[in-house]
Amino acid sequence: MSGASFELLAIEPLRLLGAKILGRKRRMSPYVWRNPSGDCSMLFRLVDGQVAATGSLWLARGNGCTFTLDPKPVLTPGPEDFDIGGCEDPTVVHVDEGCLVYYTGLDRDGVTQLLWAEGPDMRSLQKRGVAHASTASERNTKEATIERFGDGWLLLFEYGHAGRSRIGRGEANGPAGPWKETSDPLGRRDGCWDNWHLSTGPILIDEPGGPIMFYNGADADAVWQIGWAKLDETLARVISRCRSPLVEAPRCPDQSGRKMAFAASIVANEDQFWLYFTHDDRSLRRAIIRRSAS
Repeated sequence: MSGASFELLAIEPLRLLGAKILGRKRRMSPYVWRNPSGDCSMLFRLVDGQVAATGSLWLARGNGCTFTLDPKPVLTPGPEDFDIGGCEDPTVVHVDEGCLVYYTGLDRDGVTQLLWAEGPDMRSLQKRGVAHASTASERNTKEATIERFGDGWLLLFEYGHAGRSRIGRGEANGPAGPWKETSDPLGRRDGCWDNWHLSTGPILIDEPGGPIMFYNGADADAVWQIGWAKLDETLARVISRCRSPLVEAPRCPDQSGRKMAFAASIVANEDQFWLYFTHDDRSLRRAIIRRSAS
C-alpha cells in the first residue's frame, strides 16, 4: 500500500436551508471549499423533476454540514446550445482574477461536454463555452479535476469509450486549454468493485509520498462506490490503490434511489478530511475520514 491508507469514521447528511423549491429537487455533485473566513461554500447541482433540463448550479454557504442556499442559481441551462439540456458536475478553481467553474453541459441531442465559466466571484460568472470537447472515440467528456503543475495545468476528466467510463488526462499551458491528452492514469481492475466504470474525484495534492485521488468506480451494473489511489506527482501513473471501497454504495431498498456513492470534493479539517459525495443519485452526504496506519 506504499504507506497510504484511509479509514471511514462517519457519514452525515448535508442540511440545506433557504429556498422552498428544495423540496421538489434532487441534489447532486457537492463541490465544497473553505473560505478565508473559515466557513465553507458549496456549488452543487439541483434537478427539478418538473423541468426538462437535467439541472442548474446553485451556491450555498455554511459550516461544512449545514448550508444556506442563495436565492437564485449561478448557472442555468441555455440559451446557448452547448448546455441547453442542463448544467452538471461543477468544479471550482480559484485564481488571482477570481474563479473558474468547470461543469458538464448537455446539448440539444443529449451529448455532454466539459464546459467552463469564469468571473470575479461566484455570483458573476460568464459562460466561456467548451473547455474539452467530446470526440468520436472519447464521448461525453465531464467531471473535471484541475490542478496547477509548475507553469502549466493538469486536467483529469471522465470520458466514455466502448460502453465504459474511463479517466483521461490532459496538459495545457493555461486553465482554458487546449488540452493535450496523454495516457489514462488509472485503469479498471478485473474481479474488483471497480471492474467496469471509472470516474475522477477530488485530489489531496500535497499528501506525503504523492497525491491521493478519491476516485469513483463501478461494476457493469453501475453500482458506484468511492475508493482512493495514490498517483505520481504529475498525476500520470498509479503508485498504489485501495483494495476495497472507502465509501460503499447505498442499498436503496425502496428502489427510489440508485446504488451510488460518487465523490465530488474534499476539505481538510485538522487531522481529518471531509469528503463530499452524491448519495443515491438524489441527496448530499459528507464522509468524515482520516489517515490510517494500517
